[in-house]
Amino acid sequence: MFGWQVENPGPDVRRALVRKPMEMPRPGPGELLVAVDACGVCRTDLHVASGELPVHRPAVVPGHEIVGHVLETGDGVTRFGPGDRVGVAWLRWTDGTCRFCRNGAENLCPRSRYTGWDADGGYAGCTTVPADYAYALPAGYSDAELAPLLCAGIIGYRALRRAELPPSGRLGVYGFGASAHLTAQIAIAEGARVHVLTRSAQAQKLALELGAASAGGAYDEPPEPLDAAVLFAPVGDLVPVALRALDRGGTLAIAGIYLSDIPALNYERALFQERTVRSVTANTRRDGRELLEFAGRHRLRVAVTPYPMDRAPDALADLAAGRVNGAAVLLP
Repeated sequence: MFGWQVENPGPDVRRALVRKPMEMPRPGPGELLVAVDACGVCRTDLHVASGELPVHRPAVVPGHEIVGHVLETGDGVTRFGPGDRVGVAWLRWTDGTCRFCRNGAENLCPRSRYTGWDADGGYAGCTTVPADYAYALPAGYSDAELAPLLCAGIIGYRALRRAELPPSGRLGVYGFGASAHLTAQIAIAEGARVHVLTRSAQAQKLALELGAASAGGAYDEPPEPLDAAVLFAPVGDLVPVALRALDRGGTLAIAGIYLSDIPALNYERALFQERTVRSVTANTRRDGRELLEFAGRHRLRVAVTPYPMDRAPDALADLAAGRVNGAAVLLP
């Protein structure tokens, strides 16, 4: 089989990826061998390819929004069988014994491992995953539509919960790519008024089509004070902007794994009156199950821009340049 490997991490993401023949992986004990039917292109893949995240596995195959079908199971697997449709997400393994895992915060496990960073991911014909970290998928969606749910959807869901939006609250969404356009739909379905702040006119249009109450520029002031906000754009300059838009007691959740430096904050304007800033670190498997169950009950509109697998560098470059509306997805 062939796979795209990150051999030259750096700012030129087209050069970072090299397509090479690879041996077919084999499932170890407790693992699944999965044929890749679709793989979403996540901003985290961009951070891995650009070198903004440190190398964990040299020449890694990126991709962690994987929809596929089981080809083979390793010893001891009973939950899935050959032919089953499964999802493979970012969180690949945790130790299950540390104090974070024991307290339900496995996303903070210091020994955690990740698909497409610590182990080869979905920019290839096949991948493996521990069966305990694979997901059953809801019906009614195509492979391409399901792929972005497996990271963009899951991490957006966790960020929304971390933002502690009250019932019928006012939510600000900063940036409107793959994760944000799904998170906004969840919040709207739960009764929120959503205000989208993003630089892209195309994304603003999509936000209004999906039911946002307003859509403006990334640095604009929303039309009303916000009870909560989620920052999806990896732009530290937006942190004080979003904090100033919060009402008293509001919370800003920062959803990305990478963020440029945050400028100095004016305490009175940005933090006083019990405003809160919270980061989001990966997700738990419970987050993933809850998001996918929600998607099974509420039909989400997943905006997808498809690319053939052999154009993976183009998909990453388009994502970096802001040319993707919704989510880019690689298809075999």
